[in-house]
Amino acid sequence: MIVADKKPIEEIIDIVKDFRRLLVLGCNECVTVCEAGGKKEVGILASTLRMYFMSQGHEARVDEVTLERQCDHEYLEEIRNVIDQYDAVVSLACGVGVQFMAEKYHDTPVYPGVNTCFLGATEQRGIWTERCQACGQCILAYTGGICPVSRCAKRLLNGPCGGSTNGKCEISKEIDCAWQLIIDRLKSLGRLDDYEKIFAIKDWSTDRAGGPRKVVREDVQI
Repeated sequence: MIVADKKPIEEIIDIVKDFRRLLVLGCNECVTVCEAGGKKEVGILASTLRMYFMSQGHEARVDEVTLERQCDHEYLEEIRNVIDQYDAVVSLACGVGVQFMAEKYHDTPVYPGVNTCFLGATEQRGIWTERCQACGQCILAYTGGICPVSRCAKRLLNGPCGGSTNGKCEISKEIDCAWQLIIDRLKSLGRLDDYEKIFAIKDWSTDRAGGPRKVVREDVQI
């Protein structure tokens, strides 16, 4: 899932302090799971903003809506009939949702209420860790399901570097050596031969040439 973290309330207030009609817009997907932008967080932020405006002696309208997703035309259409009632929107979706919202309703300022961090997993409540950088060239089939691009501190495709001690990275004793994890996993699967494979350096210039990436599936297009 996409993992996000709440922006400091001071930053949000500084952005919206001159508006008087605000919509705080949540997302019922990833940011709900990581407790950064779901219905609960929308309510907390909206209440905080109302209290701020009241403390400044300003009359302000701060409404709350949580959509199923903000990265989908279908769900963004749900606010079409009300969007003109607001001077600005504070979106608690990930950066994708903020941009998609801004593209669809380009006459209304849309501001992020969270910082989008990475693609990750829930270790336990309150702890989320990175697992994927969406590089577009997945090699998990050969690394025991452990991604060296996201989990190796040095992003080594062919490791280890030789700087680990007792399975911990030389960068920090708190960080597992990704390549030690990979080797241990391949060994347990009886697939150490995969460790001998050499991967070519990723050509990031090719991936990023020509603007943002796109996936087109003609078999599912309408």
